[in-house]
Amino acid sequence: MPHDAGVNRRTMLRGGAALALAGGATAIGGGAAHALRDGHGLTVVDSNESVARLRYYRFRTDAIAWNPAINVILPDGYHTSSKRYPVMYFLHGGQQDFRAYDQWLVSASAHKDVIIVVPDGGAAGWYSNPVSSNNGAHNWETFHIAQVIPWIDANFRTYAEYDGRAVAGFSMGGFGALKYAAKYYGHFASVSSHSGPASIRRDSGLVAHWANLSSAVVELAGGTIYGAPLWDERRVSADNPVERIPSYRNKRVFLAAGTHPDPINLLDVANETQVLAGQREFRAALHTAGISFESHERDRGHLVEYDLLRQDINGVIRRLRKA
Repeated sequence: MPHDAGVNRRTMLRGGAALALAGGATAIGGGAAHALRDGHGLTVVDSNESVARLRYYRFRTDAIAWNPAINVILPDGYHTSSKRYPVMYFLHGGQQDFRAYDQWLVSASAHKDVIIVVPDGGAAGWYSNPVSSNNGAHNWETFHIAQVIPWIDANFRTYAEYDGRAVAGFSMGGFGALKYAAKYYGHFASVSSHSGPASIRRDSGLVAHWANLSSAVVELAGGTIYGAPLWDERRVSADNPVERIPSYRNKRVFLAAGTHPDPINLLDVANETQVLAGQREFRAALHTAGISFESHERDRGHLVEYDLLRQDINGVIRRLRKA
């Protein structure tokens, strides 16, 4: 795979669907799911551990009205060592799921001492517990923070501490990463946003309105993330990275955005134009506060670039506690 390759939502979904690695294939026999410890509100209902480094698990949970899943990418030699490892949580974008990044993450993390976890986050879940839902529970924030993270720490050899975890993501997931790193300061020592919005109130709250609209249509059957017609302003401020600048102190911060979205693709233009402006605003605020960060602007649109993903993983490993 060329190192300057890029991928957008549609490409990722097509690639993920084609992979034999993708989760949701066949549950392994012999009751392998029962070898794992249920807990923290999660019950394993399906699993696949037949691929060397990739593990798939699906859960029943009261936090989500259907059974969400995760993929866990293990380091080479995990099963022949007794070492503990740092963990990088990677959050997918809108209209994607936990399978979207298998190929790239497996490749980019080869021969690296890090566990990578990619959880479901809903097609338009925005890594939030919504103000309202007419479609059952869609409490993605609860699922990730209160359930998946402690479940991973209970079932894999991790460092269950601040210096043992990173959170990263693309687009909606890049926003989720910035949000989680600020709201749950003690959970993550590194945060990375690949084309993720960092300022959701700018331009009359365009990103917050998009979160409300997309979640209402795709996930919540008319419910919303932040409330309508009026927002729950405290929730918006709690989630808005640019309003949480002090919460990024003593963290590794990695940002990537595109400067030239595809002029034919209006959604690409809208997405990356907001991302770029918001990340620039966020970076200026970090700089004013004396908080260091690493940033990249590339001549491209709304997508992940493989070389930046690999560079990001290397930076995560340098920042976190060593295996």
